[in-house]
Amino acid sequence: MTIAELYRASTQIRRDILRMTHGAKSGHPGGSLGCADLLACLYFKVMKHNPNFSMEGKWEDVFFLSNGHISPVWYSALARSGYFPLGELGTFRKINSRLQGHPATMEHLPGIRVASGSLGQGLSVAAGYALGKKLNHDGHTVFCLCGDGEMNEGQIWEAALFAAHQKIDNLIAFTDRNYLQIDGNTEDVMALGDLGEKWRAFGWEVLETDGNDIPQLLDTLEKAISLKGNGKPIMIIMKTIMGKGVDFMENNHHWHGNAPSDTQLQTALNQLEETLGDY
Repeated sequence: MTIAELYRASTQIRRDILRMTHGAKSGHPGGSLGCADLLACLYFKVMKHNPNFSMEGKWEDVFFLSNGHISPVWYSALARSGYFPLGELGTFRKINSRLQGHPATMEHLPGIRVASGSLGQGLSVAAGYALGKKLNHDGHTVFCLCGDGEMNEGQIWEAALFAAHQKIDNLIAFTDRNYLQIDGNTEDVMALGDLGEKWRAFGWEVLETDGNDIPQLLDTLEKAISLKGNGKPIMIIMKTIMGKGVDFMENNHHWHGNAPSDTQLQTALNQLEETLGDY
């Protein structure tokens, strides 16, 4: 996709997120909206992946969502990449749906390799998966998205030590740095300080980017991929806006985990052009 096409894709993903959470009357639209540009770039431009899904993921790039509560953005990207029928997005969080509030494996939804959303665990899984690829001489990349509030979890830092010690240099992780978590500003809840310096101290290559600027994001991803094979895992600190694209949701932690009402949905959709066709 061109940059213009990627922006159109991310706009449509945002419409999907809003309609999914509204239909379920629950879910996490804020962080999902903020990460729509990243998921569009990964699934429609950067990753070499196969919608003919296999759990093993051999000879392809794979993605793990550690902050699994932002599942709507991932489900939209997967459906629009051909992993499962687009209309299934309308079943989000409903009884017997494969699209649970947090990604799960028991329903065998294509694209999902591990249940996630118990915060702190996804980076460990991604590190192990990436190490397996190295041992199997599979040169593809493992990507993993974490939230900045998730940096409060000790397991994140255990995984950080492990990945650096094992020189897992085919792992590219992201921290969604929107400065907001369920209880408010991250620096008020538990100050994270200079995350870049923390990750460098743990032995990682660190890049920083604007996660809502697609050209800059693509340049950063290209740089990250060029750093593979240098003996260090890679962390991209990605500045985003929670609720990006909807004026009353932007930079408001209320939308971490609340669904829009009928009126709010219509107001939000009026700000986002339908670009690829609604499900």
